[in-house]
Amino acid sequence: MIVGTAGHIDHGKTTLVRALTGVDTDRLKEEKARGISIELGYAYTPLANGDVLGFIDVPGHEKLVHTMAAGASGIDFGLLVVAADDGVMPQTREHLAILSMLGVARGAVALTKTDRADGAQLTAVRGEIAALAAGTFLEDAPVFGTNAAQPDDAGVAQLKVYLHAQAQAVARREASGLFRLAVDRVFTLSGHGTVVTGTAHAGLVRADDDAADLRLMPAGTRVRVRGIHAQNQPSETGAAGQRCALNLAGIDKSAIARGDWIADARCFLPSRHVDVALTLLPSADAPVRAWAPLHVHIGAARHVAHAVPISAESLAPGQSGWVQLVFDEPVCAMPGDRYIVRNAQATRTVGGGRVLDPNAPDRKRRAASRLAGLQALSEMLDGAGLPPVLAQAPLGLDEAALQRLTGRPVSEIAAPEGALWIASRNAQAPRTLIRRAQWEALRERVEQALAAFHQGAPDEPGPDGARLRRMAIPAMPEALWTSLLDELQRDGRIARNGPWLHLPSHTATLAEAESALAARLLPLLAQGAFDPPWVRDLAKMQNASEDGVRQLLRKLVRRGDVAQVVKDLFYHRDQVRKLAALAADLAGQPPGLNAAVFRDATGLGRKRAIQILEFFDRVGYTRRVRDTHVLRGESAYAASQPSAEPVS
Repeated sequence: MIVGTAGHIDHGKTTLVRALTGVDTDRLKEEKARGISIELGYAYTPLANGDVLGFIDVPGHEKLVHTMAAGASGIDFGLLVVAADDGVMPQTREHLAILSMLGVARGAVALTKTDRADGAQLTAVRGEIAALAAGTFLEDAPVFGTNAAQPDDAGVAQLKVYLHAQAQAVARREASGLFRLAVDRVFTLSGHGTVVTGTAHAGLVRADDDAADLRLMPAGTRVRVRGIHAQNQPSETGAAGQRCALNLAGIDKSAIARGDWIADARCFLPSRHVDVALTLLPSADAPVRAWAPLHVHIGAARHVAHAVPISAESLAPGQSGWVQLVFDEPVCAMPGDRYIVRNAQATRTVGGGRVLDPNAPDRKRRAASRLAGLQALSEMLDGAGLPPVLAQAPLGLDEAALQRLTGRPVSEIAAPEGALWIASRNAQAPRTLIRRAQWEALRERVEQALAAFHQGAPDEPGPDGARLRRMAIPAMPEALWTSLLDELQRDGRIARNGPWLHLPSHTATLAEAESALAARLLPLLAQGAFDPPWVRDLAKMQNASEDGVRQLLRKLVRRGDVAQVVKDLFYHRDQVRKLAALAADLAGQPPGLNAAVFRDATGLGRKRAIQILEFFDRVGYTRRVRDTHVLRGESAYAASQPSAEPVS
């Protein structure tokens, strides 16, 4: 268990910790000279069951609340310290509010310096404490009268017994999940190098574990742990809930700062936009309106952010709501992380809450679908699990997103009832977890898009996969899209003709006479190269009717043997591929692919060059940007293109 002190300056927090542990947490010369705590202090004491009880001693000065918040983010038990001669003071109130906002649920009160107050004063201060604690986690907490400066003080002894009993009774925090530690101190140790200390928020870390992928975040620098002290004792491991010192290999002290994380690489995706649930204290000095500046304390870090209310136009003191915090620089957080906010001047704590979405969109913040997503995240954090979140994810959630959402490796994430894992054709690509009903809806959208395409272009064989994705589900990731198409083909709900996709009913069957005519027409189109005969010319060559040749060539379009560039002008598929390769080559050179450049490269007239380029735009191989045509890249024509041949 980690105990964190809280209270006003000069109320005896450090003296009390020294009496409880024998450790003086004021380690700086300035602290000893001035008699006040400036930095976080740490102390440890053994327990009868072999565990170690840790203390974080925080400074009480109003200008050092940011330091107090950094230490308080990792504690399990709040010890509020109130001096008998002073009673409840401003930082007493602020520190208690901070502990409450950070979700601390267990604690006690130490009434210090009892030798400096008479009976009436002690009674009055106990009354102040009771009034302050009402409605907080300390409402029913015991109050211990102490005189920590006196050796063998009975009150200190009673408090010590109570704290030891609480520590031994608390269940050991589960060490599963992805490891992450909030860095609150960094230094170098002679003979060892860089050392960081902090509280492990989740997971387990092992010394010299080459299989672990740990990162300094948000920088993303890979680090290796070569030594660990957990609860001030050498250890092979550091686990959730423990104060840990990690000896890091291969990184300089200057690269690390308080507020950074040492975390499993799967934990964080740094972001400037974080959606949160925010509660303003009744004592907040102003409402939170759009773009209000706030100082945000999360983990051991302090950041400046602008608040954008989402669930309402503004948030008044005492109210709760959803807010997007827009940071000046990328920050790291996970759903459920607790934080506090202070006003623009950083002179008082005005509220706090928990993170909902650490990777929030910066647009359409108030869209109905967005608000439903935030409600689902709230329900997940309240114990409903993944079902409400999946219900608001029409494209499902991939493994990386699920790991950041839950803080667990994907091996520990089971598919809820009514959901299924969709594997990728590429074994290296992440799987996706999606509700069965949503997966079926996506399959139907593809069929509907194909049906609409066939209705609008009955003579075309069908779109390629990239074009169909833009028509049906443009936001779907490529790996998931490939899995969707594979499944639809496997189930016989769509069919493939070379690169072209179509409904099974959209086919062209040739009669015997048509097959014979096609065998004569296709070589003529191939010989025509980039300037094939028109339908009327082909009909004359074969002594056939124009309408018969036209209808046959349209069937061949459906089969993928030819492509219709404009009405009555059909190109052999091999020549189209050569033109596509030539276009790709020209697009990669200055001045880019335009009608004049393409005309010169093909030897065709300007009109025909424009017709071919417009055909490429139409089938999704290119898109027009002013006077140039830019390759889309993912088109079927872009894959496996033969090299462009010189045009004679």
